[in-house]
Amino acid sequence: QLKQPDKAAAAAHTYFQANPEHVEMGNNLEQYKDLQGVQENHFVDREDRPHQRSFTEAVKLYDKGDFGAAIVVFEEALVEYYRADVECRALCQWPQKFEGYDYLRYRYSLYEVISDHFTQVLHCEHECVRDLATRPGRLSPMENYLPLHYDYLQFAYFQAGRLEEALQAALSYLLFHKGEEFVTENVEYYREQLGHDGEPRERRPFKEVVRYLSRHKQELELLLIGSGTMGVEFTEGNYWSSTGRRDDYSRIPSSTDGWMEYVPISEKKKVRAVSQLREVWEGGPLLYDGVQLVQNSASLNGTQRVLLDGVITEEECSALKHLAHAVTVAGDGYRGRMSPHTPNEKFEGATVLKTLQYGYEGRVPMSSARLFYDTSERARRIIESYFLLNSTLHFSYTHLVCRTAITGQQDHRSDLSHPIHADNCLLDPEANECWKEPPAYTYRDYSALLYLNGDFEGGEFIFTEMDAKTVTASVKPRCGRMVGFSSGGENPHGVKAVTGGQRCAVALWFTLDPLFRELERLQADEVIQALDTQAVWGQSASINPKDEL
Repeated sequence: QLKQPDKAAAAAHTYFQANPEHVEMGNNLEQYKDLQGVQENHFVDREDRPHQRSFTEAVKLYDKGDFGAAIVVFEEALVEYYRADVECRALCQWPQKFEGYDYLRYRYSLYEVISDHFTQVLHCEHECVRDLATRPGRLSPMENYLPLHYDYLQFAYFQAGRLEEALQAALSYLLFHKGEEFVTENVEYYREQLGHDGEPRERRPFKEVVRYLSRHKQELELLLIGSGTMGVEFTEGNYWSSTGRRDDYSRIPSSTDGWMEYVPISEKKKVRAVSQLREVWEGGPLLYDGVQLVQNSASLNGTQRVLLDGVITEEECSALKHLAHAVTVAGDGYRGRMSPHTPNEKFEGATVLKTLQYGYEGRVPMSSARLFYDTSERARRIIESYFLLNSTLHFSYTHLVCRTAITGQQDHRSDLSHPIHADNCLLDPEANECWKEPPAYTYRDYSALLYLNGDFEGGEFIFTEMDAKTVTASVKPRCGRMVGFSSGGENPHGVKAVTGGQRCAVALWFTLDPLFRELERLQADEVIQALDTQAVWGQSASINPKDEL
């Protein structure tokens, strides 16, 4: 209202970083972008923290291949982190609150009161590791935040030819994750290249991280003593977890514009220094028999791409396609657009929760509804396994979709069934950039398309260069075939026009950030758990395509 759109843009952007699902604020941001006088650099996070901002910049430099500059900024980020840690611990020295204690009534001794106070102070200091890894406005910290500095540094040092420091950084990372295979092999490689057998000076991690973890361990021991002997409630969080499966502390966010261009180690070319860019699949066939690796990133002419066959059987494809005919309704599933990508095709979709609702009402077989749920979970586990993710991959959106060519509108078509785009950023072919900003779903990290049929005309899935024109790979859909890829600007993709018949698939988007889990999926999980106790999966009902909500 004061005609200061640059400050309004910054305020809106700051709020949106902490509340990314706030629709009205997202709309405000879109309006500010079109206002005269508002520039891209006005969209800043006013609550950004120095150590996190430096880490963000360092990761950007790393991804651009500017390893020398990345090293400088990563080192600055560590200095700022340990400085912030000192400040955080100093703030814990204030008087503590003791809710639920009536010292006058129960006549606690001075010794007990002092013990309670310093135990609270110690717990506050111990929790600084959580505070420093938490971005403003969020409740959950970034898992593995501090260790990632050393992980990135070991690769950056290696790329810059600074093997002594690469060895130190790798050893520092192993203090957090003892015995991790990739880093352990890197340590052996660095030592081999340095031509020494590991003198004490060469084997030591960086001093600051040794002191930091030693203190953290001592604090934990004291807190556990307090918990066991003084009745102080304390539960240790898995602060350095790389699995994301243990507790509320184990959470990894995805890249979010204006906050952190965060790339998990699994996504940033997780390779062994000995064999750069070598792809290994340790899971797939061991998870599900019959799954076959058809093409990897190299043969698909890109990075973080895979093509698999045999993910589901012919019978399962048939059942899911029949299910689609019964439950899908016209529209994109987001804003109700009937033909969201092209007026020459009809687009229909359904979510897992809606399908389970139809099954519960007897409008489709419960077994088919469960098949959709299980199939999407199978796809998630395969993607998580193939890309060697060291954290849980959560559903961001799950959609059973069909595209149908509209008769009489296929002559001389020059459009695509789905225009070239990236899944978590706004593709700008002219600038050769992909902007991580709303309305893009910036929190999505991986995507997958599981095809149910191939008996239609056109409809090939294509990867392109950033120019949105140069096709780098083309995939012909067929039953049980799945294409998976990371969701960023490294993988622009689209779908060629479906000129005849109907093309059906299970479309899946995933996130590493549990804050952006698909809400309907969480509800579906609860429905599945409830129905599992009722043994209803064998029930069936005739599928009538005309029965729709």
